[in-house]
Amino acid sequence: MDERIQRVMTAAEYLQSRLGPERPAVGIVLGSGLGKLADKIENQTVVPYRDIPGFPVSTAIGHKGNFIYGTLGGKTVIAMQGRFHFYEGYPMELVTLPIRVMKVLGIGYLFVSNAAGGVNFDFKVGDLMVIRDHINLLPNPLVGKNMEDFGPRFPDMTRPYEPKLIALAEKIAAGLDIPLKKGVYLAGTGPSYETPAEYRYFRMIGADAVGMSTIPEVIVARHSSMPVFGMSVITNEAHDDYAEDYVNDGDAVVAAADAAADRMSSIFSAMIASL
Repeated sequence: MDERIQRVMTAAEYLQSRLGPERPAVGIVLGSGLGKLADKIENQTVVPYRDIPGFPVSTAIGHKGNFIYGTLGGKTVIAMQGRFHFYEGYPMELVTLPIRVMKVLGIGYLFVSNAAGGVNFDFKVGDLMVIRDHINLLPNPLVGKNMEDFGPRFPDMTRPYEPKLIALAEKIAAGLDIPLKKGVYLAGTGPSYETPAEYRYFRMIGADAVGMSTIPEVIVARHSSMPVFGMSVITNEAHDDYAEDYVNDGDAVVAAADAAADRMSSIFSAMIASL
């Protein structure tokens, strides 16, 4: 068997032995400072990544490093309380390993979230942005021998984020009186924050928000024809007209994400209940 598939299956078998009999309907990836949503999951089983065979360990600020299994919105879910990043030194196979493991466990939908800088001048700190499309500046996780058990060599990416889920989010947010932005998310390698000239360039090529994650997970999910919903919390204004003493700060990003997490959690919970 392909070693990559063996790693996926071994991790999935271990998780299955720790979880309940109910197959999760939805997989959720919680980014920097957004682990609060995990607190809303009921009847929790917590499995630290370090316990799972072949799994890396999350080292990023604001990423606890657990799988949380339980119920949210009346549905069985499995949530990643923290993700893996290319900038941590992990190859794309490991960055995206949890997505394939959750697929094997039975998820039918993937919800992804992240903290992002708003390069769109209309975006302010604390805004929630529904991701409608993306621009990938990270290595593509499908490079290499295709994993035929999961999907085709050349998967379609015309609609990487499911239009029906976007429409559902907008309807639910309107009912909750939560304003939403909608835009294009761009991911670079990090870990350094981008320069003002890079922010200007990203805006010129069509990005509304910028971060260092998410897209590899989305590509792997779409490789398996899994519907995806994505949301960014705008945690800093990624502009090119800063005051002379302005500094991008990782702790401030996590704090801003934490402040917006309750609103994002309300939308995710209601969406999952509607599936």
